[in-house]
Amino acid sequence: MSEPEQAPAPPQAAPVARGRRRTGLALGLVAGVVALGATAAAAVGFGGASPGTAASGTLPRATARVTRMTLQDTESVDGTLGYGDETAVGTRLGGIITALPATGTVIDRGQALFQVDAQPVVLMYGTEPLYRPLIPGASGADVREFEQNLAALGYTGFTVDDDYTSSTASAVRRWQSDLGLPRTGRVDPGRVVFAAQAVRVATLTGQAGDPASGRVLTYTGTVREVTVPLDVAKQELAKIGAAATITLPDNTTVAGKVDTVGTVARRQGPDPDVAATQSTTIEVTVSIADQGKLGTLDQAPVTVALVSDERRNVLTVPVAALLALAEGGYGVQVVDGSTSRIVAVRVGLFADGRVEVTGDGIHAGTVVGVPQ
Repeated sequence: MSEPEQAPAPPQAAPVARGRRRTGLALGLVAGVVALGATAAAAVGFGGASPGTAASGTLPRATARVTRMTLQDTESVDGTLGYGDETAVGTRLGGIITALPATGTVIDRGQALFQVDAQPVVLMYGTEPLYRPLIPGASGADVREFEQNLAALGYTGFTVDDDYTSSTASAVRRWQSDLGLPRTGRVDPGRVVFAAQAVRVATLTGQAGDPASGRVLTYTGTVREVTVPLDVAKQELAKIGAAATITLPDNTTVAGKVDTVGTVARRQGPDPDVAATQSTTIEVTVSIADQGKLGTLDQAPVTVALVSDERRNVLTVPVAALLALAEGGYGVQVVDGSTSRIVAVRVGLFADGRVEVTGDGIHAGTVVGVPQ
């Protein structure tokens, strides 16, 4: 009788380890398997016995079950965990900077990024910069963008469209009153800064008391992500929406997803004057849904496992269960009660110590020998 079977691996697991999908197995991968197999010779053949019957007629010392699951082939690349690229904010209002936020402060729509002459410079959401004064009679996309923000902040009495009307000016005066600004009904360039969403103050390049001209601060997004300078030769690894696993400096892992893939290649390396030290990369960003697992990390080196190949819902066995056949190819020793037989199998993807297999009579739950 065989010893008790090993517990099967749970179904639908998704191992993430390096592997290679091949039609044949490299000799080095199975040499140890053959050498360790007490029930197998250097090569097991069907000759000399009825087809599918082990010549030795003995049962393996250990067994495992064929498991249906997902296999993933991954490749690890280096990245940096942080809040993304910094964007500079300046002002041409004139006057004196009178207040600045602390680094790390999150600024939302309608809040002050900083103050000039004790009056706020306000953040609003959008992509159109405020390049001209907004007054009654002005028309265009920048007007619509400002009015959308005014409405989002709760101000009413005007129509959100491309036209800055007297009704818009009335709503602006109410907004200015709430901010402690002069009630002019006019919005001057420099009073509003547009960003795509809420921002996090990254660095302060000015200080209270400085003239309000030039750069004042830089900001980033509020959500941490991983930036990977990916070698262009490996760009097939980066597929938008593909799963990724990030290993943090304390060796814990967190799930991620490829969010963006750059299209501009850049040269980088330790010595820009020596071509041999340079590599050509594209920037890939990986988003992380569970920000709570990141602690206070910022600008931290991490390792990212990107999926290069995946096989879903396939039959797998431990790599150690493979036997090299004298006829060529590979097989497994199928155990059925007190008897066993060798079944030829075709192999596919290797990952995390398991291998994809197909063969006659091989199905989920089939018991196979694992040489020891």
